[in-house]
Amino acid sequence: MERIAEWLHEKNPGLDGPIDPDEDLIEARLIDSMDFLEFVDLLEELSGRSIDLQEVTIDDFRTLGRVRKRFLSAAG
Repeated sequence: MERIAEWLHEKNPGLDGPIDPDEDLIEARLIDSMDFLEFVDLLEELSGRSIDLQEVTIDDFRTLGRVRKRFLSAAG
């Protein structure tokens, strides 16, 4: 999760402090449509798995907690 937080801070230079695991990344505009595919690429790199965009919903990417559960847990 540290690398994801680093990426979010790189994309949002005005962002200070840690990101709450339940903060809505999309509503807070921490991830926008221009960055979304890069975010998916990062998740694929970190998880070691391909993400089929036909099998996920936007809600899977909405918070750090959901990202962890959906893409970075063994049960993913």
